[in-house]
Amino acid sequence: MTINFKESASFIWSMAELLRGDYKQSEYGRVILPLTVLRRLDCVLEPTKEAVLSYLPQTKGLSPEAAETVLKKKAKLSFYSKSKFDFQKLVADPNDIAANLRNYINGFSKNARSILEHFNFNDHIERLDKSNLLYMIVKRFAEVDLHPDKIQNIEMGYIFEELIRKFADLSNETAGEHFTPREVIRLMVNILFLNDKDVLTKKGIVKTLYDPACGTGGMLSVAEEYLRELNPGADLRVFGQELNPESYAICNSDMLIKGQNTEHIKFGNSFTQDGLKDEKFDYMLSNPPFGVEWKKIEEEITKEYEKLGFSGRFGAGLPRISDGSFLFLQHMISKMRPENGGARLGIVFNGSPLFSGGAVSGESEIRKWIIENDMLEAIIAMPDQLFYNTGISTYIWIVTNRKEKERKDKIQFINAVESFSKMPRSLGNKRNEISDEHITEITKIYGEFKECEYCKIFPNEYFGYTRVTVERSLRLNFQVLKERIERLDEQPGLINLAKSKKKGKEGLREIEEGEKLKKDIKVMLLTFDSKLYRNREKFIEVIEQVAEKSRLEIKAPVMKAILEALSERDGTADICMDKDGNPEPDTDLRDYENIPLMDNIEDYFKREVLPHVSDAWMDRSKDKVGYEINFTKEFYKYKPLRSLKEIRNDILALEKETEGLMGEVLKD
Repeated sequence: MTINFKESASFIWSMAELLRGDYKQSEYGRVILPLTVLRRLDCVLEPTKEAVLSYLPQTKGLSPEAAETVLKKKAKLSFYSKSKFDFQKLVADPNDIAANLRNYINGFSKNARSILEHFNFNDHIERLDKSNLLYMIVKRFAEVDLHPDKIQNIEMGYIFEELIRKFADLSNETAGEHFTPREVIRLMVNILFLNDKDVLTKKGIVKTLYDPACGTGGMLSVAEEYLRELNPGADLRVFGQELNPESYAICNSDMLIKGQNTEHIKFGNSFTQDGLKDEKFDYMLSNPPFGVEWKKIEEEITKEYEKLGFSGRFGAGLPRISDGSFLFLQHMISKMRPENGGARLGIVFNGSPLFSGGAVSGESEIRKWIIENDMLEAIIAMPDQLFYNTGISTYIWIVTNRKEKERKDKIQFINAVESFSKMPRSLGNKRNEISDEHITEITKIYGEFKECEYCKIFPNEYFGYTRVTVERSLRLNFQVLKERIERLDEQPGLINLAKSKKKGKEGLREIEEGEKLKKDIKVMLLTFDSKLYRNREKFIEVIEQVAEKSRLEIKAPVMKAILEALSERDGTADICMDKDGNPEPDTDLRDYENIPLMDNIEDYFKREVLPHVSDAWMDRSKDKVGYEINFTKEFYKYKPLRSLKEIRNDILALEKETEGLMGEVLKD
């Protein structure tokens, strides 16, 4: 970053002060951002402006398409302006500033004009003019030089992103949804391209790169810059889609200036309005918003999932509604080029996609699909406080459909949480940054693919587990006590006795008979003593004998209700057996074990469960396979507890210090 960038960013930011009073703080960006784009385009067109204007008369007999082609050649760019105005001429006529500014904007070629339209800036021209602000702010913008010779494209990206961050801070919006720190992108690009350098350095090589949440285009720009450094003759064609209109316009203006095809940058929601539906790509990069719910588009996403399955984008499953991270990843995987060496992608996630959701949940099924299809190549744990909008820890996932031979059926973990430098001044939540040296070191660890202090390598199945249902025997005691008899009124089996589906007299008769049976059962139970029974079969025999003497017919639902009311769990009681003579499970004691796929389930059960609960057994009919990634566990370092002596000494020192402070207070 040069002095020009810093000075220009500060100068542009200072213009927002002109809007104070006439505009809310949350509205500043709606004026400053489009004028920054317009001034940038103005500076880029300056060298060829006169050549375009002088040639205009000769285009009168040409078709619109032919005229556009010729004028772009004259401008030596992919856009042009037919208006006689520029910022200097606008400032020279203060009385007609509004009309002239509209004329200037309307004079741009269609591709540039459509970018400006996404800012809806025309709505603000009249408002600024009526407030006597339009001339002042255009005059100030005319003083800043944003020509590419002064401000390079990468630096212009920093300017836009710094402005967005500051405007977002003023309006309490999430700036980090729009852009990613450049050093993070550089690391991702390094890793994404590392093993393809032999291909990427070939003469005339053409590759494609896509970002489904491209924001201001930072990832696309850094990737293009990297490839040009590697091979000036390479052609990286970038594609993207963005939901925020202002970010979309900024991204498109950057692509326009650099000669990229602006038709490749689409506006709208990537999930519901996929502007690049039939495209496949060589590379993909993205930093989708963290933990953003997708309830607004739930109906469309669910419909595609249920109707198309794996023929659509979300066949592996749908994540919980509160976090759409895995929707982005599945969307990107669906756009992987299957031929010519396949594709590679890098995506930034928070920790949630690693482990959220149990077996057969949407998240687990998506992880299972990715891992079992051998697409997850590496996960890199990044330092915290690295992003502008959040201080939480983040992870870079590298996913591919063309793993190299040595990486087949393996996943690499890189722990880079300590690879950072403290920033001299924080930017929002961003207090840390990764230097070029850190990028080089992390890339080296990735490329060497060897285990070390910061790198571990695991087989795919290491992250899978079988969720086994562990049952324990139901043990109950039975006793006829007043408080237990009272529970009968809560049992559905007895409540239903006083109900009837029949109508009229027949229904009333059934209800009366049911009420009478309830009373008779309670009367019968009052004849029992308070003896405690620890065997269900014996207790049932006693009830049946007494009921027979009382001439009461007790059917199965009623017997079940009686047993439920008069029983309590008792670990010393006999096991309750079902009709086939098998132990009946106690649902209250039911538990689950996540047994690694790499472990033998029977051996695990004998080793880890039976020594603690000897009457337990597994219900294998309920087995479920899940996948989760516990990254932190793999790099955990045990820290021994401090000795009691050390703790005692610290407490005594604090007490002594407190006594001294209290003494000073009392003196005062």
